[in-house]
Amino acid sequence: MKIVAFAGSNSSQSINKKLVKHALSYLELNNEIYLLDLNEFEMPIFSIDRELFGYPPQVYLFRQQFENCDCIVVSLAENNKTYSAALKNILDWCSRIDINIFKNKPMFLMSTSTGKHAGEQVMAAAKFFFPKAGATIIETFSLPSFENNFDESVGITNPELKAEFEKKIQGFKDYLSKPII
Repeated sequence: MKIVAFAGSNSSQSINKKLVKHALSYLELNNEIYLLDLNEFEMPIFSIDRELFGYPPQVYLFRQQFENCDCIVVSLAENNKTYSAALKNILDWCSRIDINIFKNKPMFLMSTSTGKHAGEQVMAAAKFFFPKAGATIIETFSLPSFENNFDESVGITNPELKAEFEKKIQGFKDYLSKPII
């Protein structure tokens, strides 16, 4: 199975990337995993005027990642109650070619933040927009107060949150293991 994953952040210290890597550790066995870095898809800020000159090659590269994958794992950073500027710009460019960015693939959607709300606003925005962009959201998980509830060496440290996460990741795995009819 081919899994494409990314954090909705371009920070080199992204806590969302740490959460994505943790989720991927539950999915590694016998899978091809491609962890994208949004910095590899940096491009000019979208505008209709720039679009007249064509699309940057990074638009096609980002969209191509979802063509042949079997599922997507993503964790979103929340900047000012919405997507990071880096992700928003990528989505803006990609949607101009075809709104079906994620190619109707199953998605495990997560968010985390340093605050107690765990990126709830960006999660709400993604739950609304991502299905319109071709994501089939199977499970969602939000981790509040990242520094208090996560350790890179062990993962989620809060027992209740860990149990919730493991239930959600198992639900995602169960969905992926069902035969396609």
